[in-house]
Amino acid sequence: MRRYLMWSIGLLAYIVAVFHRSSLGVAGVAAAERLGVGTALLSTLSMAQLAVYAAMQIPAGVLLDRFGSRRLLVAGGVLMVAGQLVFAFAGDIGTAIAARVLIGVGDAMTFISVLRIVAMWFPPRRNPLLVQATGVVGQLGALCSAVPLVLLLRHAGWTTSFLIAAGLSAVAAVLVLTWLRDQPRRAAIRTAGAPAVPDVRGEVVRETVRRELGLKRSWAHPGTRLGLWTHFVTQFSGSVFALLWGYPFLTQGEGLAPDTAALLLSLLTVGGLVMGPAIGHFCGRLPYHRSSLVLGIVGATALAWTAVLAWPGRAPLWLLIVLVLVLTVNGPASMIGFDYARSFNPADRIGGATGIVNVGGFTASIVLIVAVGVLLDLQTAPGAEHPSLAAFRWAFAVQYLLWAFGAAQVYRYRRTTRRRVAADDLALAAA
Repeated sequence: MRRYLMWSIGLLAYIVAVFHRSSLGVAGVAAAERLGVGTALLSTLSMAQLAVYAAMQIPAGVLLDRFGSRRLLVAGGVLMVAGQLVFAFAGDIGTAIAARVLIGVGDAMTFISVLRIVAMWFPPRRNPLLVQATGVVGQLGALCSAVPLVLLLRHAGWTTSFLIAAGLSAVAAVLVLTWLRDQPRRAAIRTAGAPAVPDVRGEVVRETVRRELGLKRSWAHPGTRLGLWTHFVTQFSGSVFALLWGYPFLTQGEGLAPDTAALLLSLLTVGGLVMGPAIGHFCGRLPYHRSSLVLGIVGATALAWTAVLAWPGRAPLWLLIVLVLVLTVNGPASMIGFDYARSFNPADRIGGATGIVNVGGFTASIVLIVAVGVLLDLQTAPGAEHPSLAAFRWAFAVQYLLWAFGAAQVYRYRRTTRRRVAADDLALAAA
């Protein structure tokens, strides 16, 4: 039971981090009005947050292997508190960007820390399901940033809403600091006999070199890169829809009422809660077919978007619901990338390998967020109240380039990884 308590504490911290990450999705329109910016500048808020998140993944992974989950979760929580406090009082785009940068740095430390808790506290056979559960249950934060945040912004105002958000991170950080432990006591005892790394120049240099070599070995294994491209090709469509452009697309492009659009974003999270465990079970039972599942999900996502974007006029509500239901699988599918990191790296390299994988999807998301914002601005006439449906269609068409490139890389590294695994098995047999 204690292992589930540790996981639950880390999971709560991740739920709060996802809430912060997703809060701009429904606050984007209000942010544009408060800050007096257009779609291109508005996209810089999400871009700055995600760019810092992606850039911090590998450094955060190295820090995680060095300092453990508890310290990084507390540090991340404090940074997100600071970010939401600044965002609550932001009155210009520069201050708002600084706030989202702080949130991005704190967020970058959170998810990989929770995955390390799973790796340290649970046996390997349970990892695929628990990684999926972490990713999916964490999306409750996105659910809370949909309808509840819309209502809070409407009735309490901007500053009060984001002060409450800052308070959530403070509570989570205190819980982590008070109750969380990095690993079971027996694991701690096994390592207690090892001499501590002294604060001596030679020892510090050797420790640094060891960690750098571990990171290089993680990157050198094609399985880690398969995880990175899996995360790249599966995450961006659903993520960008939830983080920023889904709400404007549904309300301004497709003409849905704000409450209906918020409910659809909530459905995005609820569907993931259902699909995540199913995908985790599949990966645990059929690990050699994970990449086939990934490619199938990418194809289904592209097909659903094609139906919506090619529909003459505004798409009917049922078709938009179908699109959202397909997008619900994107998040759980991206978790398969972390399962690859765990499969092909030892425990002492899991932080760095997870950080490498996590760069993929957020890099693709940054590219899509910026591209959509720029294309919307280019196609929106000066003085227009908002972009047209046609502008949204052309902007979202950028996704096809990312899908094609990412799927090709998944196929490439699937073949390379299978050859490496076969060679390793032969080497073991020869030994």
